[in-house]
Formats: sequence, C-alpha cells, structure tokens
Amino acid sequence: MGTQDDLALAQEFVASTGISSFPMLWDESFDSWAELGVVSQPAWALFSPSGEFVSGDYGGIDTADVLAQAASL
Repeated sequence: MGTQDDLALAQEFVASTGISSFPMLWDESFDSWAELGVVSQPAWALFSPSGEFVSGDYGGIDTADVLAQAASL
C-alpha cells in the first residue's frame, strides 16, 4: 500500500516495475499503515483468502518461503 510521496510517483513505480499480479492500493492518510502496524518500508504481509494475517516482515522477501506459505493456504 503506497502512502509516501504522492499518487503520481506511486503510479510511476507500478508502471516501471510491471506489477500486475495484484492491485496496488494508495492511502495518502497512512491509516492503513497504522492499522497493520507498519513502521518502516519496505514491509510486506501475507493474508489468507479469508483475510487472516499469515506472516509478514520488514525488508526483503524470501520468495521461496512466501510461495510455500501461500501454497499451503
């Protein structure tokens, strides 16, 4: 969820990285960060299809680990 800088920069980021497998959300209020307990960036969270928090961390993502967790949901 983008909250820093501005919407135009977030849209440029999405376009330059080619992210298309999930929607990118914009929250200029930082309310989403507060609700999820995000205190720094980068941060990531994995949720189950029913919306339950599964795991998350700050920094880089261990792709193999996250894919294994997602496959077990």
